[in-house]
Amino acid sequence: MTRPLSLALAQLNPTVGAIEKNMELLSRAYQKAQSAQADLLVTAELLTTGYPPEDLVLKPAFQEAVEDAVHRFAQTTKGSETGVLLGTPWRVDERLYNAAVLIFDGDVQDVVLKRHLPNYGVFDELRVFSAGRENHCVSFKGHTLGVMICEDMWFEDVAADLKFLNAEMLITLNGSPFEADKPSTRYDLARERVAETGVPLVYVNQVGGQDELVFDGASFVMNEKGECVCLLRHWVEDIEVVTFKDGVITGPQEEDSEGLEALYQAMVLGLRDYVNKNGFPGVVLGLSGGIDSALSAAVAVDALGADRVHCVMMPSPYTSQESLDDGAGCADLLGVKYESVSIEPVMQAYDQMLSPLFTGRKADITEENIQSRARGLLLMALSNKFGHMLLTTGNKSEMSVGYATIYGDMCGGYSVLKDVYKMTVFALCKWRNDHKPVGCLGPDGPVMPENVISKPPTAELRPGQKDEDSLPPYQILDDILECLVEKEYSLDDVVACGHDAAVVRRIWRLLDRAEYKRRQAPPGVKLTSRAFGRDRRYPLTNGFTSLI
Repeated sequence: MTRPLSLALAQLNPTVGAIEKNMELLSRAYQKAQSAQADLLVTAELLTTGYPPEDLVLKPAFQEAVEDAVHRFAQTTKGSETGVLLGTPWRVDERLYNAAVLIFDGDVQDVVLKRHLPNYGVFDELRVFSAGRENHCVSFKGHTLGVMICEDMWFEDVAADLKFLNAEMLITLNGSPFEADKPSTRYDLARERVAETGVPLVYVNQVGGQDELVFDGASFVMNEKGECVCLLRHWVEDIEVVTFKDGVITGPQEEDSEGLEALYQAMVLGLRDYVNKNGFPGVVLGLSGGIDSALSAAVAVDALGADRVHCVMMPSPYTSQESLDDGAGCADLLGVKYESVSIEPVMQAYDQMLSPLFTGRKADITEENIQSRARGLLLMALSNKFGHMLLTTGNKSEMSVGYATIYGDMCGGYSVLKDVYKMTVFALCKWRNDHKPVGCLGPDGPVMPENVISKPPTAELRPGQKDEDSLPPYQILDDILECLVEKEYSLDDVVACGHDAAVVRRIWRLLDRAEYKRRQAPPGVKLTSRAFGRDRRYPLTNGFTSLI
């Protein structure tokens, strides 16, 4: 390089649709970059709108508001030595693109258009954007910069073209959602691009929660040897300056976030941003004394603080003293507001109302579901009266096989366990009792009694009920579900993994039959490679099950 080049990496937490608020984030970051005498501030993908904007970006008025905001910001850079590489939607020849614009000295001086538009899993960019057709390098202060936008880094052609055009470094603007093992995938792809081109790579990612998605940040810089020489923090906004001088890159080096700690932090950040960005004063949830509600309450307190979490025990005649003690123990450890409201009067009222209609029929799952729906009604009443969002507590194992009551325990606005299998729930509870994650607002010590983790799971909707009365042991169930959901294995493939064919057939049928429930379930943070919702879209009416 002809002269040193310093980049301020702006890992920010935008809100989808909040254009002015997002531009304020940009302005504050720009002031910091100026104070640090950085040459160029680099943002994540689509910072102006937040990612992903979905069909909101198709509104002409929205497009005009974005472009007006960008031009107004550009004017504030007049006379400054610091430029900005900004991720934003941008119209070119009346077509809308996912773009990166170079702003310097009061004007938009260059525009790079994203070429590879993802159209899989949670991504629908082909629906709203046109794809760029040509690559070109950005010239800035005597340097030739190869700019890529997120998915462009996943393919070798864009980087190869930029190298052919004499790019001195690759800069990629990203809106890359978190999922387990995603950071290692990013590193592997970056190393491939570096190995192919022989130039360093800068990776700037968004941070924060957006509906089902959570972005972990973890922006990084990789030198021409494929070594990660700079890593920004996970799970929080961060602005750091890296300098390229005589082939040496200098910048901060934070620790990676991985394993159970990363899953837990993703749950906390996803819930915190969903509640805060949507203006809820807090959350309310049913605390049953079971492990799922205990973990949900712990995440809520870590995300929002104990004063914003309202827990309610709703005992029935089948609720054990053990559950009452465990629920109260959780509330005490977490320091939350905790109340107990019996649903027995509601059960009696429904029995009286329905008795003439149910004459001659034995009690069955109908009466069990009434209990769940009575609890849902009570919690929704509290949510309506006090404005707190109702947090549901079902996990992925239960939602997979329909072991959840629609209009009952599925009532609510958000689910932090929606993409967490039951065995992972156990592991997360054990981990959280031994660790307090950085930035969390809950207690330093345990967040639930040990008995909550060690006792057999039960819904307590009838005397002596246990989950394993209706389902295989969770170790077996979760492995079968992972084969069917994440891996899309055939029946023979799952059986080859050591599972009984009859059990696999039963679970497959339950999985398909519960699709209508999942369509009506609240959103929840995506943690795995195949979360229910936009990741996995199956028909409600599905005759293939009959072939199994």
